[in-house]
Amino acid sequence: MNCGIRIADCGIRNPGVGTSSKLESEIWKGFTNVEAIILLGAPGSGKGTTAEKIRAVTGYVHVSTGDMLREAVRKETRVGHEAESFMERGALVPDEIMIRLVEERLDSGSNSDLYMFDGFPRTIAQAELLEKSLRRRGVGISHVFFLDTPRQVLIERLSGRRICRKCGVNYHVVNMPPKTEGVCDACGGELYQRPDDQKKTIIKRLEVYNRQTEGLISRYEEQNLLVRIDSNQSVEKIILEIVDMLKRG
Repeated sequence: MNCGIRIADCGIRNPGVGTSSKLESEIWKGFTNVEAIILLGAPGSGKGTTAEKIRAVTGYVHVSTGDMLREAVRKETRVGHEAESFMERGALVPDEIMIRLVEERLDSGSNSDLYMFDGFPRTIAQAELLEKSLRRRGVGISHVFFLDTPRQVLIERLSGRRICRKCGVNYHVVNMPPKTEGVCDACGGELYQRPDDQKKTIIKRLEVYNRQTEGLISRYEEQNLLVRIDSNQSVEKIILEIVDMLKRG
């Protein structure tokens, strides 16, 4: 699928490489008055990478509950302490904790912000709360993009992930290895594997995710909001497909 702009114009670029303000302005013309969107997908489906690429060219505010939770844990906030024990076991964080986290983020933003939710909602209860919160701000959901990925691919992606303890940059032992094994290219920090990226925990995470999100996917299908995207393809193709749909409304 072709959205009529080059890959470079869709924000597919290396970290730290800027895009001209003129180019971003031209791309942004296609995204005025667009409502909130949601990226759904199992852990390892590429939601975070996809969201950052979309954010770079559309101006959507990337709301990543995963990043927000890890930041809360790192800073040892009250929500972080409550969530940490669930995360270490590979269990989904309870709705009440996730709801508080997202509500705080929405309350800190502007009513004119265009939100792109990554990793939220995961349950029907969370979906209902999100819809209620957005309605209070006069915003609706225009698209729910489901990044559909084979189970074995998810396991391989997650088990190979490594993260810098110092700056948080992500690597992969196969797909995006550091120049020196175990050392961050950006800051020289130590790379480590998160407990929830170990294979046994990954399998449990996927089972829990599938069980809790099955009804959510059906809900968005019934609302004619769900768009299935094949996540087992290049990031460039994924971004082009999503950007094209957003431009067409």
